[in-house]
Amino acid sequence: MAVLPIPALGIEPTGKLPPQDWLKAPETLAVMEALGANGADVRFVGGCVRDAMRNRPVSDIDIGTPDLPETVMQLLQSAGIRAVPTGIDHGTITAVIEDKSFEITTLRRDLKTDGRHAEVEFTDNWLEDFKRRDFTINTLSATLNGDVYDPITAISDLSYGWVRFVGRASERIAEDYLRILRYYRFYGSFSQPYADIDAIAACRAAAPKLKELSGERIAHELLKILLVDNPADIIVRMRGDRILDDILPEIGDVNLLRMVNWFETRAINIDGIKPDPIRHLAVLIDADREKARTIAMRLKLPNQDADRLADICDPPVSVIPDMGELAENKALRKLGCNLLIDLALRQWAIEMTDNPRLPRERKEAWVALLERLRVWQDPIFPISGRDVLALGIPAGPDVGRVLSRVEEWWENGNYQADRQACLNRLMEESK
Repeated sequence: MAVLPIPALGIEPTGKLPPQDWLKAPETLAVMEALGANGADVRFVGGCVRDAMRNRPVSDIDIGTPDLPETVMQLLQSAGIRAVPTGIDHGTITAVIEDKSFEITTLRRDLKTDGRHAEVEFTDNWLEDFKRRDFTINTLSATLNGDVYDPITAISDLSYGWVRFVGRASERIAEDYLRILRYYRFYGSFSQPYADIDAIAACRAAAPKLKELSGERIAHELLKILLVDNPADIIVRMRGDRILDDILPEIGDVNLLRMVNWFETRAINIDGIKPDPIRHLAVLIDADREKARTIAMRLKLPNQDADRLADICDPPVSVIPDMGELAENKALRKLGCNLLIDLALRQWAIEMTDNPRLPRERKEAWVALLERLRVWQDPIFPISGRDVLALGIPAGPDVGRVLSRVEEWWENGNYQADRQACLNRLMEESK
């Protein structure tokens, strides 16, 4: 494909945002009024404009301004808006009103890049800022009245579902290797079957450089890729293009991911069960508990996510529809409903992958299990250590041992015993 030219002249608005609730929200109006108090050309940028043009939900609102970060801080504070210098060295300030936040970044141009970091300087030129962006569909900007500026072919590319680099793909990737993963994420989110062969070639050539990036940056994009509409298709494409060889060589049966995502999005309709990136990663990789923890460490996942990844990859209990009420309740109390939902979806996917023609009764049993897990409430053990101490048992390990025996009795009785019954049992156990 021909390299897209980069304009050198000013542009006029060429489009209009469809009606947006966030555009007329009081918080949005307050921030834009504050930033424009000195007459600066302030616009919405990036994802919020792109997604609005595609009639997709807008979650994060990013704003660009020619004013320096120090000026932005002053303007916000003068308007009584909390200003947080979240990335002031790179020109980013976060404005916070109530529970809403707006990321505001001063226009920039790159002075020096090495594939991992960029040295930037601030500018008041929108076209200079546009030149450093990755894909054409991310170059859109819009004013408060909804006028959309399209310095290249972004609106057209959005309508056709094309994801294309600004300028030469190899040059954009050399500036930041993470753009390889971003290409596949946007390809999975916006693109039609058509793929830019020049972009794919550039991504394949630079893929070994991905291992030079931090685990946090890799994980940030990889987990987003696992949330596109059909993540298994993108993973298959990435594996075929040798993109994941160095950063996730543990990929196993992609069909498990495909099946779990089908359950979450189309096969069942259970409130609260939706696509989840850690669950998707766990069913994608072929790993036992130790290997899962190694992957989590490589990706610098938070401890909670690392534990969950290990538990899904190497389940501490087999969760199946016919495990029995007592075993199901014990597992729920020990592991929690969220992990059991993960394990149930994984095991069901394994069954379906092994036998796509599961009997209707079995499928209904899996759905019934998930519905039970979703609404389960942890019963409260009606006695505590204070009750043990009240019987004259001295503080120490004996308190926990006696209490555990009573709790096991209560649990084996399917939580039916009330406080008095548990106290009676406690007296027997303490003799």
